[in-house]
Amino acid sequence: MVLLCGCGGPQPYRTEKRLQRGLVIVLPGIEGRGGISEAICRGLDKGGVNWAIEISDWTTPLGLLYNLRAHGENRRKASQISWRIRQYHWNYPQRPVVLVGQSGGGAIAIWTAEAMYAGQQVAGIILLAASISPDYVLDFALEKTRRGIVNFHSARDWVLLGLGTTVYGTMDGSHSSAAGQIGFEVPHDLNGTGSIYRKLFQVPWRRGMAKAGHGGMHLTSGAEGYVAGYVAPFILTEFWDDELVESIASGQWTPAEQHRATTRKASRARRVASRAPRKYRRRGFASTQPTTAPADRRAKAAPLTDWRGWVETSGRFRR
Repeated sequence: MVLLCGCGGPQPYRTEKRLQRGLVIVLPGIEGRGGISEAICRGLDKGGVNWAIEISDWTTPLGLLYNLRAHGENRRKASQISWRIRQYHWNYPQRPVVLVGQSGGGAIAIWTAEAMYAGQQVAGIILLAASISPDYVLDFALEKTRRGIVNFHSARDWVLLGLGTTVYGTMDGSHSSAAGQIGFEVPHDLNGTGSIYRKLFQVPWRRGMAKAGHGGMHLTSGAEGYVAGYVAPFILTEFWDDELVESIASGQWTPAEQHRATTRKASRARRVASRAPRKYRRRGFASTQPTTAPADRRAKAAPLTDWRGWVETSGRFRR
């Protein structure tokens, strides 16, 4: 349990009962643990997330610029966080883990997913005003999530994620506007090699979000009321799709949406299973999730176990 104690300061939302339900790891920006990350924790609790919530402070005392530009050190910290997730799954098998990264912590969340072992996944990743380049390749991080990645971005965040990242760079070293301002670039062919990006959900800032405390600027991206109303619902709902994203972004989400999303997931699973060849249905090869790894990277991905994966890889069915 020592490995689960987080970094720096008390962790009031990490109790045994909460750990048995799931784990949310909050990754702060380059300033480290502070008012924003603690407001995120309070907002998640206020929004009904009864999992364990801990702040993992990945930063160093060497200053903001060092934390922004120390790419190798930041990758090492992400690897340590992935190991802590592995330790959690050893102690609490099958329990979900969601990473919530704000600003520079968004890049750490993505690199944490990339650093996880083959066969290891988190439930999802939620990015709040992420300081990472918009053309960053998300293939491997998306493969390490079951639900996908949600990217909250705002065109109004032009001071820090527009001008600031153009001058000083993003976490991955790109001197451009960040994905937390303009969103990620998405491949045009979502039915081919870019199909993995169907698990990327982008939520632009809307005026209605200002009522919850987020005015579209960087420092309000972790406002308590905003997190409670717009971030917590994603954690509470185990299946993400475009319909869910629209209901949350428009402020129309209710707890009943959890049941509707679960129903849509079950219907999708039945449709996929019904299209599987009969012999694979008998042997349990029909997957509830489509194979989405790009063809040119499939050799580096985890071994395929579903029947459609064998079709795309070899052109014929195999046992």
